[in-house]
Amino acid sequence: MFETLKNAWKIVDLRKKILFTLFILVIYRLGCAIPVPFIDPSVLQNMMGEDTVFGFLNAVSGGAFEDATVLALGVIPYINAQIIIQLLTIAIPALERLAKEGEDGRKKLNAITRYSTIGLAILQGFGYYLVLKNQKGALLYSTGVSGVLTAVTLVVIFTAGAMLAMWLGDQITDKGIGNGISFLIFANITARLPTEVSKFIKYLQFAQEGQTQYFFYVPLMIVVMVATIVMIIFMNNAERRISVQYAKRVVGRKMYGGQNTHIPIKVNMSGVLPIIFASSFLALPATIRMFVSPAPGSFWDQFFNAFSTRSLVYGIFYFLLIIAFNYFYVAVQYNPIEIANNLRKNNGGIPGIRPGKPTSDFIGRVVSRITFIGALFLGVVATLPIAIGGITNMSVSLTGTSLIIVVGVALETVKTLESQMMMRHYKGFLE
Repeated sequence: MFETLKNAWKIVDLRKKILFTLFILVIYRLGCAIPVPFIDPSVLQNMMGEDTVFGFLNAVSGGAFEDATVLALGVIPYINAQIIIQLLTIAIPALERLAKEGEDGRKKLNAITRYSTIGLAILQGFGYYLVLKNQKGALLYSTGVSGVLTAVTLVVIFTAGAMLAMWLGDQITDKGIGNGISFLIFANITARLPTEVSKFIKYLQFAQEGQTQYFFYVPLMIVVMVATIVMIIFMNNAERRISVQYAKRVVGRKMYGGQNTHIPIKVNMSGVLPIIFASSFLALPATIRMFVSPAPGSFWDQFFNAFSTRSLVYGIFYFLLIIAFNYFYVAVQYNPIEIANNLRKNNGGIPGIRPGKPTSDFIGRVVSRITFIGALFLGVVATLPIAIGGITNMSVSLTGTSLIIVVGVALETVKTLESQMMMRHYKGFLE
């Protein structure tokens, strides 16, 4: 990886792209440090538990959410809009036709996604304001004319920050290296590394003060994180290849086809999305508990305790939901019938499998098995740090979700640089 970066730096065009990407990341992190008026951030510290929606948003925003900065919402509205539009392309025929119209259709879908981002940013910004309003002392003005002015100001600033984050991400995608939105999330997560290192130092100080179990727990957590990174790298590169053979055909005096190729099916096709869906879903009980006060020992008190991140019930539901969401996302994105029809139209087929329904059934069985392996991988990666944290009683924010994002973006960036270097060093057919 470092050798790839070193070689890419020697190429002028790539060096400009790398510097442009870093420049955008610096601007984005500066926006994460500009405070919003009318808010007392110190009141928000108690709201950012790791098992709440706010804690999840805070981790993705790199701490900007709890600091109530301009980019508090970050790229979350844009990501939500992308997911919603992507799912609606399956349900709405008009959007499905746009998705199949090539570059023009993608431009129209991107425009629809941007407009949807504005609506979601306004909605989430207003929801953020309501949460702050319900917290005593969080807002300087919450009633009367001043309260209305505070609400409008906060919603406008949060919406503008979300649109700025979207624009910065698109600039990286167009003029920089890799996917811009992924890079912004990568920057947010890595910005919390000093905080995580300080936590490990604190636990080692506890060990020196007499809590000797941390001499064993800290290395154990580090080993688990390293093993998780190795597993993520292995599974991100793993794929199942289905052999495809194209029949020969004569057009005029030329013969076409006859080559052998394959259909690559990645083991982890859905990426980190199932973990994000499951985390958001299971964070709702803990978030609701912030606004109610159930009596100690009551049914609702026990119910909310059962969905704490340290409980066994939470771990089981988390694991099962990751598997369910993984199957759902792959079923939406991967259509075996369409693949089988495309193979038949191009005179292709899988050796030993008849065209048509047998081909689609075969592809469906392979995808189902691969999806199960990928779902187990995501479930283990997501729940293992939580389980170790529950055993050792260590609070570490850099969990499986964050590691998947960081490692995935790093690997994708290296592949992008390698492909662009290969294009620039390719001599062509005329020499």
